[in-house]
Amino acid sequence: MLVAAAVCPCPPLLVPEVAAGAAPELDAARAACADALGVLAAARPDLLVVLGPAEHSGRGPFPQGTPGSFRGFGVDLDVRLGAAPETVPERELPPSLAVGAWLLERTGWADAPIEGLGIGEPLAPERCVDVGREIGARAGRVALLVMGDASACRSVKAPGYLDERAAPFDAEVARVLGAADVAGVRALDAELAQELKAAGRAPWQVLAGAAEGADLGGNLLYEDAPYGVGYLVATWS
Repeated sequence: MLVAAAVCPCPPLLVPEVAAGAAPELDAARAACADALGVLAAARPDLLVVLGPAEHSGRGPFPQGTPGSFRGFGVDLDVRLGAAPETVPERELPPSLAVGAWLLERTGWADAPIEGLGIGEPLAPERCVDVGREIGARAGRVALLVMGDASACRSVKAPGYLDERAAPFDAEVARVLGAADVAGVRALDAELAQELKAAGRAPWQVLAGAAEGADLGGNLLYEDAPYGVGYLVATWS
């Protein structure tokens, strides 16, 4: 059963070495992510699964110890999803899971075995919920680190330019995630999310599936839209 979840944004800019001179702009987000991971550790899980959006090559499961890097963003920085394995994984983490691995390394995670799962952004809500149910049944005490951004259309300088629908969409995302509103997360409009470039929609709906019947409470720790992209941090416990 799901006992705790942390929802965090997944821009590589969260890593100070990638952000370089702009790093201080996301200090509050980093601090909120650290607090959220503390909630996961306090839940004493038997298994931690890190979820994040991924392109086709990065979808599917990633075992503990899978490496990742930020070389694609011009930084010679490597990460690993938990302790090194006995066998070398066949592929690297997609960027969203690499950011999750960086967060876990930064906070010194050693509280439970870790697995990763890259999720295709077009995955239908019903399938997301099914995947979440399967994850929730994996162990007696399951925790999730759910990586994903809200809309990328909050300003004219945003990756998706300004879309007047973006702010209301992000406000609803913040409401349902901050309240651990399972039905509300399931009801998020997948088509609208795609139009607004909200990469977190599918991972959030996987969380909703895992949380069915868990009766968790929510807490919104951070919400902002630097660079015109909606970033938020929330915990369910």
